[in-house]
Amino acid sequence: MQGEGDWEVTAVAPARLQGDLRHIELEPIADESCSVVRIDMRFGSHPHVRMYGSQLSSILRQRWDLVHLWEEPYVIAAGQVARGVQAGVRFVPATFQNISKRYPIPTAFVERHVMKRADGWIAFGQTVRDALHGRPGYSDKPVRVLSPGVDTKTFRPDPIARARIRRGLGWESDQPVVGFAGRFVQEKGIDTLLHAFAHSTRRWNAVFVGGGPLAPALESLRLQHPSRVRIVRDVGHDEMPTYLRAMDLLCAPSRTTARWREQFGRMLIEAMACGVPVVGSSSGEIPHVLADAGVKIPEDDCALWTETIDRVCGDAAMRADLAHRGLDRARTEFAWPIVARRHLDFFAEVLAQ
Repeated sequence: MQGEGDWEVTAVAPARLQGDLRHIELEPIADESCSVVRIDMRFGSHPHVRMYGSQLSSILRQRWDLVHLWEEPYVIAAGQVARGVQAGVRFVPATFQNISKRYPIPTAFVERHVMKRADGWIAFGQTVRDALHGRPGYSDKPVRVLSPGVDTKTFRPDPIARARIRRGLGWESDQPVVGFAGRFVQEKGIDTLLHAFAHSTRRWNAVFVGGGPLAPALESLRLQHPSRVRIVRDVGHDEMPTYLRAMDLLCAPSRTTARWREQFGRMLIEAMACGVPVVGSSSGEIPHVLADAGVKIPEDDCALWTETIDRVCGDAAMRADLAHRGLDRARTEFAWPIVARRHLDFFAEVLAQ
């Protein structure tokens, strides 16, 4: 709801949800500036068919000025929200989908229903807008390219914490640490890093933070190189700054498939906010996220990935420059207050229609 010159915000979120790597419990942030309402969710392990519980109807009957939907427009939960938004209330969905796909029924019906009700929409990245701006239901609505944000008070450089976690991982030398954070799946480019590790001409350590079906391949690498490889699983989001700070370089070697390309890469902005240099592939949104604050490499060029990792690991001045540019970009482009203000400005425009 919009007050005089300001906003009153209520966030409605599932009490428990299956994430990419684990079940996630709703954890309100202390002293949060918005109200947080927990709501039950059915079929939470299945993103396309999950549904909000009965509390949703009563919540949406309240006197809102605008409802912002953070569910993909083609999922059933999004259809529930669109159906429940009261007449006269502005409705703004958002999407990360950066491939214009043909959906089967009932998914296609849900998307049409949601976008017909929408008064505007948010594209979480330039590749999202490029893919969807001509799509029926999207093309005739106001759109704004925005991004997720990062808490730069939590994700920040901390040399003392960095030294402590490296000791905890068993690495007290200055030997560079190359890191990966995310799902252990083919499309995230795990094979690219395995190739780089095997063919590198420079000695560096590797830490993999996350989980997924390629964990056995990483475990095999760890057993072959027990002093140089660490695998960290079941990491909560509040622990991510700890492990990012252990890295001298974060790699995001995502690889495009017929049905997926990197939609954003939250670990990129979190690493930059921690002062960690970043190397990313050309997949999807990564080049737009990095801009001139990271090194971009063609996603299929394993030889160049290996060469670049070796070059960055061997050049302290280059790492310092990348860290500085990344930190500046995180603070000026992706910090929560900046991202929040851009959202509110767009919402104000939609309300003024």
